[in-house]
Amino acid sequence: MYFAALLARTEDGWEASDTELDDVETLSDLTDLAREASVDEDTVLVLIEQEDAWFGVVRVDGEDDPRIYVSDAAAAARSSYGEILLTDELLGREPGDDVADLDSLDLDGTEDGEPEDADDAEPAVADLAVPHGPVGDSAILDDLGVDEKELRILDAEDALSSIADALGASDVLETVR
Repeated sequence: MYFAALLARTEDGWEASDTELDDVETLSDLTDLAREASVDEDTVLVLIEQEDAWFGVVRVDGEDDPRIYVSDAAAAARSSYGEILLTDELLGREPGDDVADLDSLDLDGTEDGEPEDADDAEPAVADLAVPHGPVGDSAILDDLGVDEKELRILDAEDALSSIADALGASDVLETVR
């Protein structure tokens, strides 16, 4: 189960709204959604969690490029919403690196349907490219009261509540949860 919310900073504090990510296919779509929620181009946080597996924070400040933090890249890679956040840049690879070229393919005859020993199977290229653990800008919330160390030790189960509490936005987040 997923939960996603937008927290937009206003002069009166934080405003929360739950958001449907069904129409969001790219990070650009998500960034546009956040900018639409922005008041006077102030900070907007997109908070996403998959129950007990991972959480992500996308921060959009005006027209600046979005900043992203994902608590567990490997877990997020198995999620359609996580894949939106796990850009090539975030993972430190060149665009298209996860696509195998002909030189790296193992053409040993098993591609024609012959069963391959499960013990001999090598991990997929994409599995190797996604690290287990956090990726992204761990200083994303430093100026908002959640430092890098605190962010890294948050448990996926209660991370969004802890972040909202530090921002003074726990009440507004709970109203959309």
